[in-house]
Amino acid sequence: MNSDTPRADSLESPANTEASAEPFAALDLGSNSFHLLIARSDGGTLKVMDRYKEMVRLGEGLTPLKDLRPEVADRAVACLERIGQRLRALKPANVRVVGTNTLRQLRPSSDFLPRAEAALGQPIEVIAGREEARLVYLGVAHGLAIGDEKRLVIDIGGGSTELIVGHAFTPLQRESLHMGCVSMSQRFFADGKINLESMDRAELAAAIEIRPVRQLFRHAGWETATGSSGTIKAIASVLAGEGWSPEGISAEGLTRLREALIDCGKTEDLRFKNLSDRRRPVFAGGVAVLRALFQNLSIDQMRVSDQALREGVIYELIGRTQHEDVRERTVATLCRRFDVDLEQARRVEQSALRLYEQVGANWRLERPEYQCMLGWAAQLHEIGLAVSHSQYQKHGAYLLRNADLSGFTRQEQDVLAILVLAHRRKVPEDAFAGLPESKQDCARRLCVLLRLAVLIHRGRSATAKPNPMLSADENALSLCFPDGWLNNHPLSRLELEEESERLKQVGITLRFH
Repeated sequence: MNSDTPRADSLESPANTEASAEPFAALDLGSNSFHLLIARSDGGTLKVMDRYKEMVRLGEGLTPLKDLRPEVADRAVACLERIGQRLRALKPANVRVVGTNTLRQLRPSSDFLPRAEAALGQPIEVIAGREEARLVYLGVAHGLAIGDEKRLVIDIGGGSTELIVGHAFTPLQRESLHMGCVSMSQRFFADGKINLESMDRAELAAAIEIRPVRQLFRHAGWETATGSSGTIKAIASVLAGEGWSPEGISAEGLTRLREALIDCGKTEDLRFKNLSDRRRPVFAGGVAVLRALFQNLSIDQMRVSDQALREGVIYELIGRTQHEDVRERTVATLCRRFDVDLEQARRVEQSALRLYEQVGANWRLERPEYQCMLGWAAQLHEIGLAVSHSQYQKHGAYLLRNADLSGFTRQEQDVLAILVLAHRRKVPEDAFAGLPESKQDCARRLCVLLRLAVLIHRGRSATAKPNPMLSADENALSLCFPDGWLNNHPLSRLELEEESERLKQVGITLRFH
């Protein structure tokens, strides 16, 4: 089922699962449409079990203050309630919900995300533009024949356009440009009029967005161009229906479509074959973006992929269940780039995870992602030393918050940065306040475990392995060392006393013996 209008019967239809393969779901909360894909892995390819799509047009509801107009927010929440009904039958670990351009722009104090998560019954991960590009490429690459050529992949969404050059399954260059079919249509065709002047202005604005990366992508050595997303598929469908480009999208066919749009003159008068009523209001903006890309990147012919962001998200989910997590490679790359003391990082990680195992249940930290975040923070807690020893936790936090970390969502990067920032010295309580309320206590408790692990290995000794026992009762911790260990390590005792005072300032009691 794939429709531009909601169909309740599709949400009720049972999934035809096989015992040998669990279903996975990816929900893309785009600026134009919300699109759910449910599929299972079948010999390395995806077998689609269900699709659901609504054109919510989230992007048109974004206000100058970076909030959503109430009627658009209500429309989106109602859609998510319908989709949430379908997701309740799936394992939460097999579901991933990603938000793109419009959700990236929402101000932190906006109440939309908490409302959306409550309606959906699932956490929403807002991903950065370059991370969106990586996932788009992953989805597209799995749908193409394997070859040795470099590929240019373009995905035009409602508020952003992703450009990727890659080889096989590896993206080599990625960019996300701040333009899409919704934003361009609102900016240049909001009155419904389509004429030569408005089309020229739209294409010029798109060219200005492309300009900073034009040379990079023109000379990247790609041999084939592939387009994904609803905008590009809609353009290809119209070109085929009108007989202007029977296979994919040609530069000549795109020019003929542009001329036809100008001849029509009004959005409401567009009557092309294969153009849906719900796609019509944002069609001219999408054509302007794609034609500017063709001209500025010297594209003559583009094939169209049925797979894109949603498929990429599912392939990544499946990879994580098979212990092929791109985030592990990202962390390892960071450790090498910033010359991390790997032995010390490993000691801290092992101790942090041992402490986690002892108190994870009592502290309600049993979700697998909490353990992963603690381990990655332990590995990376000293990357700021590459900048300066003074206040190195702040340098490390800055790097993690602003770096391009493949596989990590924006929220995950924020949590990672906060854990590194707060792993020593005074606990910066205000840093946790910037996280969603539901994540604050979890992040704070993970931080305490990391702080204790770092303190235990302050001496950087490869032989000192006290392996203390930790117990937790809400905000009270008890740390028990082997008999005589604290007497033989008076400096560690002093540091624990100081740590107890620091934790007291944030409402956590630490006792040790």
